[in-house]
Amino acid sequence: MHRQSDRLALLILLVVAVLTRPALAQQTCADRLLFTPVNQPNRIEWSKFPDFSLPFPIIYSGPRFGDTSGQPLRHGFSYLQTVTNGEFVPPRQRTVTYYGVAYGLNQPWEILESPWANDLIAYRAKWDRWLSDLAGGQRNAAGKYVVQVSRITLDIERIAETDVRILRLKTDDTVPAQYRSLSDASFISAYKRAIRNLYAEAASYIRQHTDLTNVVISSYADTPILNTYLNVPTFSWADWTTNLSRVNYLVKDSTESRVGGPYYDQLDALSPSAYYYYDYPNPLAKDYLAYLLFQVEANRAWSSKPVIPWVWLRYHNTSSTPFRFIQPFMAEATAIFPFFSGAAGLWLWEDPTLETTRTDNQAAYEHFTHGLYRLSRFADQFQGPYELVIETPARDLMDRQLPVWRGVVKNNTILIAAQNPYADEGAKTELVVRYKNNWQRTVELTGREVFLCRFDMGAVTAAEPVAPPAQVYPNPAMSQLIVSLGQTPTANTELTLQDMAGRIVIRQPAKAALVTLNVAGLPAGLYLLRITTLTGSQTKKIVLSR
Repeated sequence: MHRQSDRLALLILLVVAVLTRPALAQQTCADRLLFTPVNQPNRIEWSKFPDFSLPFPIIYSGPRFGDTSGQPLRHGFSYLQTVTNGEFVPPRQRTVTYYGVAYGLNQPWEILESPWANDLIAYRAKWDRWLSDLAGGQRNAAGKYVVQVSRITLDIERIAETDVRILRLKTDDTVPAQYRSLSDASFISAYKRAIRNLYAEAASYIRQHTDLTNVVISSYADTPILNTYLNVPTFSWADWTTNLSRVNYLVKDSTESRVGGPYYDQLDALSPSAYYYYDYPNPLAKDYLAYLLFQVEANRAWSSKPVIPWVWLRYHNTSSTPFRFIQPFMAEATAIFPFFSGAAGLWLWEDPTLETTRTDNQAAYEHFTHGLYRLSRFADQFQGPYELVIETPARDLMDRQLPVWRGVVKNNTILIAAQNPYADEGAKTELVVRYKNNWQRTVELTGREVFLCRFDMGAVTAAEPVAPPAQVYPNPAMSQLIVSLGQTPTANTELTLQDMAGRIVIRQPAKAALVTLNVAGLPAGLYLLRITTLTGSQTKKIVLSR
């Protein structure tokens, strides 16, 4: 009797605990570690973080600064590119980038980005010497080099991307006359075919002469999507994912009717570069995260091969802030968000010349590692079957300047990553996140901090209406800009137009579904039009021409 009464009492206590537990029991967040970022130059303090790992290939080709014990491999990274003397790192955890594929022989490929009149015998000999050095001269029974790495990336980058650039070669006397005599259309076609085959020749040689057991071959910036930082909103998401004109001809077949061809077929993975160009407070800086995710999502739309973007913790050297490190919240978000858009891994790169030529504070590496650590708290969410939740394509997030959020569903849980890159520091943003029609929750974001929490999807709430995106035309505009809001705006809807220096040149309330802005007196150039309501904002890039 006592045992039965004890069991009954225990059961009652358990039921009461379940029924009365607070709502927060359905939410688990990746708490931030309290650490002081490094304040000494050319140093990374790995010991600030506990040992952890992630279920993705994450390549570290950043600076080592005297580390000889493989510290990155204990803190979220799975591969090292640079190994110090006396440091043992097994081949399965080593990777290499071959920067000399097209360089060092002063051939037309290197000098002009021309595929014609190159000495392929000399190139093959050069590639063979590199493979021999990589393998330490070791070959297998079939005579193939046994390289001491498990990932090889070819950094070629000797291609004229556009038809205009291709046609410049037609006026160069070093291009064989048989090609210069072609019509413009035939010259362009011949160039694309020849350069595609030349790229394929390099990749094919590596494949044919290397023991590729457990070795992955990719090529830096082989991304199918041909884009720039600024043209992402120019085309609709449907256009980016269905129009072959958006695909680099390098990864098309000979008919240019599909993604494929001799070069693309050599690659095991795709490695688009997603470097940033604009620092805050530049208005374009706020697009950084949507731009990164666009690289992943657009390339996944065209290819089933794993997409492993290259990311850099500095601004690109063609930016107005060359080699400056990106903001801490950008570094952390860069480590977390790509996997929510379907990235199969990350390659963290650093210009190998900068470690010995610059003296910099390297705290960005610690913020990136902190992002990996927070993500590792939910590593199980990415193991086994899981579903990505991408409610709005990254292209549309950039176009409308909306907060970025993505989800990963496994069983009855959803892991949410969210950030508002468009928010002011310390500002609060209420964001509705949802999974189909089964679950939704309103979360609060603070400034540009990365929200990372897992929810038990036991509660079901109704969906909220979403305002239609605004249409702006003509674009480019000369004297008038018409803004169509799609419906009569609510109170406090405001239109602001700002130039690229961040100055507001027009501020006007919107009281009707159709609003006309007078832009006749403004200088030609690129502007940002922000449409702000009580529930959020949209931003459009506007070109004024004269």
